Amino acid sequence: MKKGKEVENPESRFFAVLLAAAKFPGVRIHREAYLRSALARHCSEDEIRRAIEETPAAAGITVEVLDKVANESIRYETAKVSALSAAAGMPGILALPATVPADLAQYVGHMLRIAQKLAYLYSWPDLFDDEGEGVDDATMGVLTLFFGVMFGTQSANAAVGKVAGMMSKQVAKKLPQKALTKGVIYPIVKKSAAYLGVQMTKQSFAKGVAKAIPLVGAVVSGGLTLSTYLPMAKRLKKHLADLPLADPSHQASAGDVVDGEVVEEHETFVPADAELHDADTTAVKLEQPRD
Repeated sequence: MKKGKEVENPESRFFAVLLAAAKFPGVRIHREAYLRSALARHCSEDEIRRAIEETPAAAGITVEVLDKVANESIRYETAKVSALSAAAGMPGILALPATVPADLAQYVGHMLRIAQKLAYLYSWPDLFDDEGEGVDDATMGVLTLFFGVMFGTQSANAAVGKVAGMMSKQVAKKLPQKALTKGVIYPIVKKSAAYLGVQMTKQSFAKGVAKAIPLVGAVVSGGLTLSTYLPMAKRLKKHLADLPLADPSHQASAGDVVDGEVVEEHETFVPADAELHDADTTAVKLEQPRD
């Protein structure tokens, strides 16, 4: 009985979907290959090499150049996920039990793809281990916060900024493990996951309604995906681009290096259940499926 309750929990539901989507072929982005390909038309070979070995910010690549590359990646992923969503809407109501879960999973998979691409452009470290299909707790935590930023939650914005600040001070090449699994940031991860679990359920329902009518459902479903995915990707891009971690002029000075693993208890973030008023049209659209 207890296990059944856990499955119904929005937080557990979100983590289950995230883990499943992370195992899909093509979802994980190889940092080095992506940076080399994405920066090839905009940067010198020396800049690309240093961006891969260190970070794009350390290579002196301006935020303006990174914004161009990020927009190209966003357009590509948006077109791809919208086309797949429209295709899933073609069969109509008879195929709903099969298409809706699959559509949700591929949607989350493309959220993961764009989150990784934007993170690597704006100087975050490699999020996935090259070996195995597992996802460690720190990566789960930061991806959850990235998704929270995409959905417009203010506490996720603050938590991502805090983690980025720690990494910027440390000039770190790995995520701060303890900061993402202990202290005051971890409760924000959990609250964000619960909020996202609810929102994804509503999104799946909205697309299920759209898919009930063959052909017409394909157009509506693809359009709904376009109208939600694009602003969410742009929201994450803007937030990551504005962080000191992405700024080439930001340098860690002597004495600034801190443990980065412990978050002071007196620091506060906006709780996830109080931030829904700050979410923009994306959340509204997901909550109001059209006939």
